[in-house]
Amino acid sequence: MIKSKLRNKVLKLRKSKSIKSIYINPSNIYSYLKKKNYNLKIVGGYYPTNYEINDVEILNYFFKRGSTISLPKIKKKNQMEFYKWCINDPLLINKYGIPEPETTNRVYPDILFVPLVAFDKELNRLGYGGGFYDRYIQKISKIKKIVKVGLAFSFQKLKTIPINKHDKKLDIIITEKDII
Repeated sequence: MIKSKLRNKVLKLRKSKSIKSIYINPSNIYSYLKKKNYNLKIVGGYYPTNYEINDVEILNYFFKRGSTISLPKIKKKNQMEFYKWCINDPLLINKYGIPEPETTNRVYPDILFVPLVAFDKELNRLGYGGGFYDRYIQKISKIKKIVKVGLAFSFQKLKTIPINKHDKKLDIIITEKDII
């Protein structure tokens, strides 16, 4: 119940803000991750909805520098997989109203840009409540090392995020103001 109230509060705030003028520079993200020597071969993102940080420009920036980029598709039993995608590739709208790739070329990202509703300084993430990213991170972590990067507006930071045993921490959170 606490998560639900926090989620509603932050989503209302995000909707009311003038976010079009808030910008996160893709070259700063790329430079930061490259300087940390993270593998940038396959990058997973999301198609922005509901006033999220628009990561399509960020994904395209990585693509132009040789990364394979990918977006998630919702599969049966509330599971998610990532599929190769390029900026001009067609998208289909899923049952949640979110665009996803038409392709069937599944990939396992090295870097995963994660949407979020809120976060705290401990790198905890409050998502939308479906657990899709937590389940995916749990699954892919058994296959390979993945760097989980939350993209958010600075006003989405809360003092603390209530967590449970299924919640997965992020490795990095990037806002228009700083990198945590």
